[in-house]
Amino acid sequence: MDGNGARGGAIVIITGPPGAGKTTVAAALAERSARPAVHLHSDDFYGYIRSGFIEPYRPESHEQNGVVARALAGAALGYAAGGYLVLVDGIVGPWFLEPFRDRAGRAAMPLHYVVLRPDLAQTLARARERPGPRRIDSGPIRALHQQFSRLGDLEAHALDTSGLSAGQTIEAVGAALDAERMRLPPAA
Repeated sequence: MDGNGARGGAIVIITGPPGAGKTTVAAALAERSARPAVHLHSDDFYGYIRSGFIEPYRPESHEQNGVVARALAGAALGYAAGGYLVLVDGIVGPWFLEPFRDRAGRAAMPLHYVVLRPDLAQTLARARERPGPRRIDSGPIRALHQQFSRLGDLEAHALDTSGLSAGQTIEAVGAALDAERMRLPPAA
């Protein structure tokens, strides 16, 4: 999995609802990469907020989430500018894609967008299996699953991963990236 077919940097966003397998896929692709790769886990960026933190699924967290998306996009571009393949995992819905598109576009950096979309039953089951503080109530998970089900112009970037094992999902994402099917056009 190259990310752009060249030796330069590239950014790959792996997103979807909680329990979709984003972290597993991004980590595996980074570890398997034939070129230098970085895995940025968006939850880490939320963890840097030491006071005033708002759970990211709450409506009042929108401004905070925008700040985190911009910080994550900046870090991703910094690594990609250094020649790394950057795999970003997190809930980066179309509503937080603009900072990535803007920065990547200005730098002429390849940007790929992959939405993992297992069915709702599988998403809820995986989310329930999460340990302790990573567990989220089913209401926000259902809402996010619904939001990722309506991607409009980005629908071609969704992969139905229902019933796929982690290994099969990793292979499907790698194949889609190798075929350049998930690359976003430069920002207008």
